[in-house]
Amino acid sequence: MNTFTQAPIQTDQPSHLMPVFGRQPISFVRGRGAYLYTADGTEYLDALTGIAVCGLGHSHPEVTQAIAEQAGTLIHTSNLFEVPWQTAAAQKLAQVAGMEEVFFSNSGAESNEGAIKIARKFGHLQGIATPKIIVADHSFHGRTLATLSATGNKKVQEGFGPLVEGFIRVPFGDVEAIEEAAIQHPDIVAILVEPIQGEGGVNTAPQGFSYLEDIRRICNQHNWLMMLDEVQTGNGRTGKYFAYQHTNIVPDVLTTAKGLGNGFPIGAVMTQGRGVGVLTAGNHGSTYSGTALGSRVVYTVIDVIEKENLIENAANMGSYIVQQLAQQLSDQKVAVRGFGLMIGIELPKPCAELVHIARDQHQLIINVTAGSVVRLLPPLNITQEQADQLIQRLVTMIQAYLA
Repeated sequence: MNTFTQAPIQTDQPSHLMPVFGRQPISFVRGRGAYLYTADGTEYLDALTGIAVCGLGHSHPEVTQAIAEQAGTLIHTSNLFEVPWQTAAAQKLAQVAGMEEVFFSNSGAESNEGAIKIARKFGHLQGIATPKIIVADHSFHGRTLATLSATGNKKVQEGFGPLVEGFIRVPFGDVEAIEEAAIQHPDIVAILVEPIQGEGGVNTAPQGFSYLEDIRRICNQHNWLMMLDEVQTGNGRTGKYFAYQHTNIVPDVLTTAKGLGNGFPIGAVMTQGRGVGVLTAGNHGSTYSGTALGSRVVYTVIDVIEKENLIENAANMGSYIVQQLAQQLSDQKVAVRGFGLMIGIELPKPCAELVHIARDQHQLIINVTAGSVVRLLPPLNITQEQADQLIQRLVTMIQAYLA
């Protein structure tokens, strides 16, 4: 049997970690594909994948090889020099994203910080002294001070005031509210929204993705930047490379992270159209922006997604899972929704305890968000057999819970 080196934790000593995470009483020592394993070898089907991060599953051999080779060659030199892997990764990402400029960050929150800076600079270039950005209720854009301020969740903002000014909040999907804000606030310069609200409960706008088309029209009318937060919905998650590609529009600013590095921490903020050329030398930066190691990971992840047709698989398997769950839970008062492998099952009552029931009784890793929505984010390369395992365990658990 293979052995795996674990961290030398002294269990009789106090933890020195800041207590900011509500950790579950379990740890994993290895992963392979759609499965995670504890030290005693117990296997868990992972339908969360690090919260939409490990889209290729755990320990994908090509990503593992790329990391090992690059770590043994060159990890980082800084952006004082040309970084060939960064240039190559930017070319590949810009092509699949339909964008022109790319800046590599270290996380989704940093990517959204970059978008906010682009919007403010865009406004100042037009002589607007106090540029404002429209954001949506129930949104989630990160936990830095600016992205926390943009987030539409008072609970995560509590205790961190005064928040950053310059955000105007409207109901998600309410086009009339956006148009009314345009009348009331002449200093608006951009709109920042998620195509699907992940943390908010796997919510699409009531009118579906046509909401994005309405936003594009309004932004064109008022010379605003259309900015999409695709930190969670990007990189094949919804059955398109980016969720906006379910429409015919293109945003001016696009952010992503999570699945971009399959577990390696890296994000990106991208521009095209009105967003191009707003940031110039000295306006933005990061010590770790697009390291040789991180950039090679991005290049490899995109390459694997394309070679293995994982976007098509995500669309097909996602449709199958949603259809089967809706059919097999038709006698329950649940709503099943989602695009690709970003799926929500809304129950008629709070269900946070299902996380523990799934783990302890069904060897299944899930997440509950917005209080009553079981969120599924399985790997993009999930097989039919694994999808059937997932469906069977979920149906059994939810029927028992609602009985």
